[in-house]
Amino acid sequence: MTPELALEHIWTVAGCDPAALRSVSLTGADPGLPSVYRVGTLASATIAATGLAAAEYRRLRSGRGQHVTVEMRRALASFRSERYLRIDDGPPPALRDPVTGFYETRDGRWIQLHTNFAHHLHGVLRVLGCENDRAAVAEAIRGWDGAALDQTLADAGLCAALIRSPDEWAALDQAKAIAGLPLFEIERIGDAPAEPPREGGADRPLTGVRVLDLSRIIAGPVAGRALAQHGADVLMINGPHLPNIAPLVIDNGRGKRSALLDLRDAAGRDTLRGLAGDADVFLQAYRPGALAARGFGPDDLARVRPGIVYVSVSAYGHEGPWARRRGFDSLVQSASGIAFTEREAAGADEPRHLPCQALDHATGYLAAFGAMAALARRATEGGSWHVRVSLAQTGRWLQSFGLLADGWKTPDVSIDDVRDCLGTVQSEFGHVLAALPAERLDETPAFFALPPARVGAHEAEWV
Repeated sequence: MTPELALEHIWTVAGCDPAALRSVSLTGADPGLPSVYRVGTLASATIAATGLAAAEYRRLRSGRGQHVTVEMRRALASFRSERYLRIDDGPPPALRDPVTGFYETRDGRWIQLHTNFAHHLHGVLRVLGCENDRAAVAEAIRGWDGAALDQTLADAGLCAALIRSPDEWAALDQAKAIAGLPLFEIERIGDAPAEPPREGGADRPLTGVRVLDLSRIIAGPVAGRALAQHGADVLMINGPHLPNIAPLVIDNGRGKRSALLDLRDAAGRDTLRGLAGDADVFLQAYRPGALAARGFGPDDLARVRPGIVYVSVSAYGHEGPWARRRGFDSLVQSASGIAFTEREAAGADEPRHLPCQALDHATGYLAAFGAMAALARRATEGGSWHVRVSLAQTGRWLQSFGLLADGWKTPDVSIDDVRDCLGTVQSEFGHVLAALPAERLDETPAFFALPPARVGAHEAEWV
């Protein structure tokens, strides 16, 4: 699989005009990072699709096309944005809890715990009956068989994954469920008049597009960030009781405003419903069905705001027995055979993840791409639309690219190697150094109009 073929696949699944692909240049080849997977191809293709969709949406308004260029090296820097983040020339706050990681079980299997949120950590410790200490956790896990612990933690609503081989994963009902799905879906869910792109003073692709971003951590926030870097007005909505991870708030908050709403009470729901009535895109990364239970499912919002583009990001997909299972990028890598394959190839002592959160970032760019493709459909044929992406579907696609036998031997890439791919901004957090947008549009360069802000720094209103 080459970046060009991967981009063509994305473009074709969305039903976009194939002639537009002549306006894209992709440079670089895998391996760009130490991995047997074609992570660079995934990065270049998903970022190029996003850039090209932005250029095409702007063409609907201006009549002018433009060229899009993506260099794989820059795409990979973007896929590692949280790793290269620096605050005031020093490291950002810690990204991971010390207990997060791989553990060997009684039956010689491996399991991964994800404990970066305090309530997930405390839940795991309760199940294991041990102290908050990595050695104590390891000792407790050696008293469990891997599959039993995996199921027990899942039943408790906690975050873990048994390390499976690709064949073991393929045999599960969940893998079979997503095998029947395309890479992503763009589905018409209601009728509405056509809405051409709004005119605006700034000639940016998404001028006038309003986005509600109800997501946290990486995949959903990357989607909102990608829309913001092409000119969308992105308003992040967090719950006052929901945890966040500090460096990700900074990295993925660039270009956005941030407000707090408590959807547990009627006033918060009423405010969000009012905001949605004037929005173009509603981006959410709650577990499937969670927001629908509050009255904010796709069909609900298509009634509130005919013409809405509703974007759903999930871990394991919207079909199958794991549809409501909590998950993160690294857990999907572990469950689906990616961490197993990286270990086997390198002859390592324990499972190995990809050298970046590739499923998160790629899924985020696919979500942003899907949103723009749906906006373009709305502009020409009207309708309300639902875009669905998942980490597991993205991971399945990456696995279909084939392997690079010695890719794991590729030298790692340090921050000094990618200084030219990073930019600085002054913010309330201090002097932030972070990855710049990787796609280059020759007439409307991508950039962040706003610095990152603390959670809840702004009012829950459109400016």
